[in-house]
Amino acid sequence: MNIALIAHDRKKELMIELTLAYKLILEPHTLFATGTTGLRIMEATGLSIHRFQSGPLGGDQQIGSRISENKMDLVIFLRDPLAAQPHEPDVTALIRLCDVYEIPLATNIGTAEVLLRGLQEGFMDWRDLRRNEE
Repeated sequence: MNIALIAHDRKKELMIELTLAYKLILEPHTLFATGTTGLRIMEATGLSIHRFQSGPLGGDQQIGSRISENKMDLVIFLRDPLAAQPHEPDVTALIRLCDVYEIPLATNIGTAEVLLRGLQEGFMDWRDLRRNEE
């Protein structure tokens, strides 16, 4: 599975905790992240991550592009709903693309844990079928 990991500044520490806790589940998958988030995860966990630009510099759009090409299977985007984001239109577009292309999306830690546990149990296998339809 191709998994995108994105976190706003005040959620980066939470993303690191999540990836440490679920490292064994994430390890066999291909991981992508926006710039700083990816670097911090790699430093903390040793996981291999393909890093895009940071969100405000186009990283959200780069991930969105992969979603529209059916090359992303799961997105964990720990958003900070209480802080204004300079790239809010990009954030909204990314969420919209997940809905349009039926990509599982977690925007908070609770949903992220449910999706990762589901991934471990094989509940995302339908994505393999979906990807093969293309």
